[in-house]
Amino acid sequence: MFSHERTGKLFVEIGFCQEHKAGNLVCGDTFMMRLMKGENRYVCVLSDGLGSGIKANVLSTMTASMAMNFIMLNEPLIQSAQNIMNTLPVDSVRNISYATFTIVDVSADGETTVAEFDNPSYILLRNGSISDISKEIIELPEDQNSRKIFYSRFKLFREDKIILFSDGVQQSGMGQMQFPFGWERDGVCNFVNELQKKNPGLSAREMSKRIVKRAIANDQLKALDDITCAVIYVREPRRLLICSGPPFNSDRDGLLAKTVQDYPGKKIICGGTTSKIISRELGVAIDVDIETSFKDAPPSAFMEGIDLVTEGILTLGNVTSILERQNGLEDIPVSPAGNIIKIIAESDMIDILVGTRINQAHQDPSLPVELEIRRNVIKRISNLLEEKYLKKVTVKYL
Repeated sequence: MFSHERTGKLFVEIGFCQEHKAGNLVCGDTFMMRLMKGENRYVCVLSDGLGSGIKANVLSTMTASMAMNFIMLNEPLIQSAQNIMNTLPVDSVRNISYATFTIVDVSADGETTVAEFDNPSYILLRNGSISDISKEIIELPEDQNSRKIFYSRFKLFREDKIILFSDGVQQSGMGQMQFPFGWERDGVCNFVNELQKKNPGLSAREMSKRIVKRAIANDQLKALDDITCAVIYVREPRRLLICSGPPFNSDRDGLLAKTVQDYPGKKIICGGTTSKIISRELGVAIDVDIETSFKDAPPSAFMEGIDLVTEGILTLGNVTSILERQNGLEDIPVSPAGNIIKIIAESDMIDILVGTRINQAHQDPSLPVELEIRRNVIKRISNLLEEKYLKKVTVKYL
């Protein structure tokens, strides 16, 4: 049903974590990421606005948006960086630009270009240790302040990681006895090395989270600046199958069960009828978790060989709502829908198998208006996962 050849291909996972300066409502750093599907390229931008709070947020958002738009228009990376620098004003007192940026462009074959302006230098983890990359220094010839772009070009290989961070990470802890000049790059590198040694397969999302948490700890749990870390991780893809709905014809129930049984990854079953079909065809019992209740969804169930079994359309509707309102896959509520999203967060390639038999219960006009047909809910989830969370999604109907 689903091709298994994709497990041999590499996947680019991108994860990031942020904390705004204590006392501010918003973060003055901006991180944007986008998958350019037609060219199979990943583009990331990290920008740090001057100062903190609303003004810094506006400046960094403007800078990151300009960078992303230039790249989407296929402007060369160096030209894009120069255009941004020419656009950014310079603070007349401090004689520095109103925002910094780092742009990373990763192609399908691993070819990578990075342009850095006034951000801390990125870290490249390769073969379990930090690797040095040569950089070309490009100055704006007409710029009296001699602003420089650091440009590097290299190829990413399996298990490589690129770590980007704002100066809130590097300067964390500044003024304390342990860190009189801040954590500094050497401190960040040592921490990253230890993380990598203890858990080489640590996800991009989790690594960025741990670096930010350590920077906040350096600041005595009260961030003294905006703190942002992003990690780009090239690795084997982690696959997930989400199966919902019985097949259109009951004579395909066996195919449904075999597809689930043979799938090389994690598996989620959404729907009572669907789980009963798989239970019957595979001879595996279903045990409902009657000890855990939720106000907005029926309880989950357990089935041998399946990572999660939930109710169908209501739970998937809740998944859609959470994905739409969340800005990341952190702090997910504890619920059947939340449990689905937690598994999604740790997955890269998501295969969705949708049964097309009509459930008469969903045609009842007395049911809530927001109870959409399964097909439409799946389409919304698929679009959100691809566009907002850069997951690779395949949907097939049975």
